Amino acid sequence: QVQLVESGGGLVQAGGSLRLSCAASGRASSSLRMGWFRQAPGKEREFVAAISKSGATTYFSDSVKDRFTISRDNAKNTVYLQMNSLKPEDTAVYYCAADPGWVATSKAYEYNYWGQGTQVTVSS
Repeated sequence: QVQLVESGGGLVQAGGSLRLSCAASGRASSSLRMGWFRQAPGKEREFVAAISKSGATTYFSDSVKDRFTISRDNAKNTVYLQMNSLKPEDTAVYYCAADPGWVATSKAYEYNYWGQGTQVTVSS
């Protein structure tokens, strides 16, 4: 069983930055493709970013491309989401997801493991 714990959320002003972390346990993160999703109040969960097992391949939603980066440190079993130029519309609960599949994916249903989420609030 894989456990995922997110951290790094908080309150930030528009234009600011935050870095989210997702620590994996129960299985080496190098064996997991990882992703970040978010859910704003009253909205469906949406894809944010994904990274392959090695970190060689990354994907981003159009809404965060050029502002967010995803990276991983497999030695620390941790994946990061660096969020820059934050906007009020980025306000949401951010979830880390993981799966042993091979190809990085933006599809939520392809992830078997999910964290509890961390709140990100961007004030205008």
